[in-house]
Amino acid sequence: MKTDWLIVGAGFTGAVLAERIASQLNQKVLVIDERDHIGGNAYDYYNEHGVLLHKYGAHIFHANSTRIWEHMSQFTSWRPYFHEVLAFVEGKLIPVPFNLNSLEALFPRTMAERLERLLVERYGFGSKVPILKMLEDDNTDLKELAKYIYRNVFENYTLKQWGLKPSDLDSSVTARVPVFVSRDNRYFQDTYQGIPRLGYTEMFRRMLSHPNIQILLRAKFRDIANEVQYERMVFTGAIDEYFDYIHGPLPYRSLRFELRNEPVTQFLSAPVVNYPNEYQFTRAIEYKQFSGQNLPVTTIGYEYPEPHQPGVNTPYYPIPREDNQAQYSLYQREAEKLNGRVIFAGRLADYKYYNMDQAVGRALKVFSDKVLQPENNLLELPQGRL
Repeated sequence: MKTDWLIVGAGFTGAVLAERIASQLNQKVLVIDERDHIGGNAYDYYNEHGVLLHKYGAHIFHANSTRIWEHMSQFTSWRPYFHEVLAFVEGKLIPVPFNLNSLEALFPRTMAERLERLLVERYGFGSKVPILKMLEDDNTDLKELAKYIYRNVFENYTLKQWGLKPSDLDSSVTARVPVFVSRDNRYFQDTYQGIPRLGYTEMFRRMLSHPNIQILLRAKFRDIANEVQYERMVFTGAIDEYFDYIHGPLPYRSLRFELRNEPVTQFLSAPVVNYPNEYQFTRAIEYKQFSGQNLPVTTIGYEYPEPHQPGVNTPYYPIPREDNQAQYSLYQREAEKLNGRVIFAGRLADYKYYNMDQAVGRALKVFSDKVLQPENNLLELPQGRL
């Protein structure tokens, strides 16, 4: 088989690039994926009760970029959806990120009002304060509040999710879920928020339906090395796997999912409920609340984080630590030796946590910066094999 481009991975990065190359350059693209479906971790499907499930955990598309939103809107219409998450803390369900409503739910009224005044005076209404920054506050009351939030909302959840304390991770991790000095219970405040009306899988199907695109599933890229000839490749899988772990396996976290059906129309008080301190799972997800389906039964997914073991489970999250980044830089140097014939992009290839909109933005930038180039440059590249 001959093709202009081989793209390894049918998730957001691979699909966006495949569609751009096929539609804008009129070049042939072969997309392969070792799974039995397209869509990567955003894949969804209907179970035996007709519930539309997100197979790999909750996925809510949100973006501030009009360009990214409009690009994806070519392939789907949207169900308007504003995500809300509750956390079970000291026997109560409170909004997360922790905000002024959370404060009011957990503390006596007079104390909550006093702490709210202090937060607004110190940080300003509407501000988002990383918990590690708040722990350094020189105001005694705010520091004690930060300790309470850290202990009850962040610490044990982070230990379960990452196997590490918050202070042992890059500050970007805790900054993702800050203390929000607001009464806005939405998990995201992005301009654009929604769920693909017919599901993520249908959105990917439309994206990859161009006649220049072929798809091969249940295919590991090394297993078809003698069957595919290509000019260039986009690799969206784990970069350490591509280079046969010559600098050791990069650390990732994985997830295990347990599904339970409940004979009720709604089971959870919110689409997602976090359990920072109780149980081994980190959160429960009620998928019907994403799609708005009206069914007499519902399905709940429980997420159990676990260490990643190559060949045993799936790598989901690169672990953001300085020493891991240094190890990744060794693989970056190996990639540079390929002189651009192989483009590495995506969460696992870049060893970086991307939201879905960020993955789309990264793919569009790769297309403009690394794919679009004079035709003669492409012709000068040596023909490659896997």
